[in-house]
Amino acid sequence: MTQTLTAKEQSLAKIFSDDYVFTIPGFQRPYAWGKEQAQELLDDLLGALRSAPEQLNEAAPYFLGSIVLIKGETSAEATVVDGQQRLTTLTLLLSAIRATVQDGAVQTGITKRIYEHGDVVSATEARYRLSLRDRDRDFFRQYMQHEGGLKALVALNAKLPDAQARLRANAEVFLSELAKLEQPELTRLVQFIITRCYLVTVATPDLDSAYRIFGVLNSRGMDLSATDILKAEIISKLPPELRDEYTKRWEDEEENLGREEFGDLFSHIRMVYRKAKSQGTLLKEFEAHVKPFQQPRKFLDDVLLPMAKAFDELRSADYASQKHAEQVNEHLSWLNRLEFTDWLPPALAFFVRHRDEPDLVLSFFSDLERLGYSMLVRKSGVNERIERFSALTGAVEKGQDLSASSSPLQLTPLEQHETYTALSGPLYETHSSRALAVLLLRLDRLLSAAGASYQHDVVSVEHVMPQQPAPNSQWLNWVPDTQIHQRWVHRLGNLTLLSRKKNSSASNHEFEKKKTAYFTKGGISSFALTTQVLQHNTWTEEVMQQRQDEMMKALDAHLRLQDRRSKVDLTNAMLADFGSMGVEAVFELESAKHGLSAIARENGKAFTVQAGSQAKRDWRGQPHSYLQLRDSLLSEGALKASDDGSFLVFTKDVDFKSPSAASATVLARTDNGRNTWRLKGSSVTYAAWQDNLPAHQAATGRGEE
Repeated sequence: MTQTLTAKEQSLAKIFSDDYVFTIPGFQRPYAWGKEQAQELLDDLLGALRSAPEQLNEAAPYFLGSIVLIKGETSAEATVVDGQQRLTTLTLLLSAIRATVQDGAVQTGITKRIYEHGDVVSATEARYRLSLRDRDRDFFRQYMQHEGGLKALVALNAKLPDAQARLRANAEVFLSELAKLEQPELTRLVQFIITRCYLVTVATPDLDSAYRIFGVLNSRGMDLSATDILKAEIISKLPPELRDEYTKRWEDEEENLGREEFGDLFSHIRMVYRKAKSQGTLLKEFEAHVKPFQQPRKFLDDVLLPMAKAFDELRSADYASQKHAEQVNEHLSWLNRLEFTDWLPPALAFFVRHRDEPDLVLSFFSDLERLGYSMLVRKSGVNERIERFSALTGAVEKGQDLSASSSPLQLTPLEQHETYTALSGPLYETHSSRALAVLLLRLDRLLSAAGASYQHDVVSVEHVMPQQPAPNSQWLNWVPDTQIHQRWVHRLGNLTLLSRKKNSSASNHEFEKKKTAYFTKGGISSFALTTQVLQHNTWTEEVMQQRQDEMMKALDAHLRLQDRRSKVDLTNAMLADFGSMGVEAVFELESAKHGLSAIARENGKAFTVQAGSQAKRDWRGQPHSYLQLRDSLLSEGALKASDDGSFLVFTKDVDFKSPSAASATVLARTDNGRNTWRLKGSSVTYAAWQDNLPAHQAATGRGEE
């Protein structure tokens, strides 16, 4: 009988059971997930867990995507065609929880999901739920799947191959983040992962079929079909006499943008309304947050069609105005070169409101480019970008002053400092080749005397002084000291651009040969950065320092980093101001992981949490007098559920006897508030603030010492 494709939605309890024995075939690429993806996975799972009800069996299923397998219907053996990264990282996460949780029964339960011990009596070997490629298999078993392996891995000081180094780095991420959780939450997390997280397993009996399915699942077709469903649903809600007109307008915009870009537009519209990372399909989130079916004509006239036109102008950098159009399009062209598009939702929200105000438009996109490139330089992760740009979208919608220093559009003094520090460092070593090429192209544009702009099919970043100079070369005469070489080799002052692919065999050429045969075409270069290099006859530390200074000066001016201040500077300034602050001080408690923000004031007699502050919905951990305090605040109405029910809100100012009582109420668990609350706008803890007070000044935290 011919076996056919099967697709099943299954919990991880089923995935990590005797029903499956996963093998990563040798032809698959090595494990490739980095720390950002690992952090994102854990953040997403914790976010879903913390919004789940007390009884986990009542929680909505959390979808983790799909995997494609070569698997017979009656066999547990499954070759993984797509899903290696997800399965490997989930196994690693389970191992990290096992290494962190203290309950022996929980540890044993986790181990059963990772592998089964062999049995000497029955002469059976250990059975592993997941086996990696041959070259990484034993390493994964020893350090990830076996008990006690992760602790040995963290202590391992050897240089590892790339895939194994990534596994170790991600293990360190998980262990560090999980150590911040209380033991009951760790148990609840693993229960949530195993029982409420699901994968769709797509199984087929042969390799050709599996790869065809893999291609379909990874094409844009499935996601884009959501717009077709939305179109049918929305148009059907219109009066019959309007349907033909709006169908034509919809299709005109779709044809103008192209189906792929039109699908992307819907994702950005979702983000404008959602202002958070998506937790479900486009269709479900559109229905829940955008709600186009309630007022379909209003959605089409006021949202979709205006944003489609705005999206076209933004993506094509084709803003038309009698004033500032060229400058605005310059900023847009550089925004579009970024490797992320998270900036588009706030850009859309702003543009549909202020398109006809060219002064505002220029100011906004100048600042937005500054923010985007600072985040590129600081290597801001996807969750940080979503949080920042969502806050900016909210500020746009509320009509806030976006030029104010407190606006999410502006860089804080600390962010300016972090940007400057990263630019001063070994960028070639710390940043991806794509990010570095875009950054150097932007710098090249700033340094171009005529402001010329060129489009190149291929752009690559090249070291002037080679990474490994040949013995007896001129390079070693100019920079003989190994430490000086290492200090400079990957920094801006030693980097330039090529309009061709890198050529490793040419990297070690002597300077004159590099200039004539590698850096130029016909003796000239179209890049200002490379033209700078051609003007030098030697390449010493002094030359690189001079060039570094010129490049940093240009970036400093363009990104407006003149107000930069380090954490130490900010803390010292804050401490120096204590004498002039008087008795009252303002503290904040923010948790991106929990999505909470609370403000409190200390006046020596009470620690007062301000109305509008947020608190976690459900108490976690052991019963405590602080739990009784929360319950009393709930019963009297001082705390109430938010509109969407995801957290609690203080309805009025509430006095507490200590910062710990306040933070426990906010975080819904026992907590040392002296370390959790920080002076607003700084990293100074309540404890550090109190330590710098005059001995006679009253503070509620003194009772907790």
